[in-house]
Amino acid sequence: MTETEALLAQLKKEEAVLTFESFTNETALQLGAKLVETALESKLPVTIDISRGELQLFRAALPQATKDADSWIIRKNRVVNQFFQSSYLIGTRMKLLNMTMQEFALLDPMHYAANGGAFPIVVDNAGFIGTITVAGLSEQEDHELVISVLKTFLNKEV
Repeated sequence: MTETEALLAQLKKEEAVLTFESFTNETALQLGAKLVETALESKLPVTIDISRGELQLFRAALPQATKDADSWIIRKNRVVNQFFQSSYLIGTRMKLLNMTMQEFALLDPMHYAANGGAFPIVVDNAGFIGTITVAGLSEQEDHELVISVLKTFLNKEV
């Protein structure tokens, strides 16, 4: 198994395990606050977004975050909303196939970014309902911030 294949397997496992029993606007606020707290502790210059469809439930831009993060969040969220999987998983799958977004799904890469940092909100017995997104670091670091906070928040190990 190659390193990329191992990463893809890990990303699939994260999505299978890190699901919610329920998800409300209050859940989004609590989760967003935990993401902010964790990012501030490490002085990470990130922007955080939690959305249900087109409804933005939580948004925070931390110190040193840049305006570029906004467009990355939009583009990463579009990937998750299109495929119901994390932007990192889709980007890793595309890498394995040696394909661009245009080749993979006939989607304009100016509007869709299969870079790590956007993760699907999946509710048990309901399915996909939204996105948790971090932008401002490398794609792996954006993804890892989301995953590390989700594991603590949901009290689950992957």
